Amino acid sequence: MSAAKRDEDIDLSDMPEITDWSGAVMGMFYRPPKRPVTMRLDEDVVAWLKGFGPGYQTKANLLLRHAMLHSGGKKSGANG
Repeated sequence: MSAAKRDEDIDLSDMPEITDWSGAVMGMFYRPPKRPVTMRLDEDVVAWLKGFGPGYQTKANLLLRHAMLHSGGKKSGANG
């Protein structure tokens, strides 16, 4: 005999379904693949990024992602 229940046999009355996802955080668990690149940045920009402490490359990635998502322009593919 199987211990598994069918979905319709599970009582969810004390755990209502979430229908409002407005407070959800996108990408909280998903980590896109990374690609190593070489960039030439102005010294003052690198110093500013490093001023936030460890993880300056992550900070740079977050800033670039924000700019990409809010640029209003067409997104480029992986080869662009």
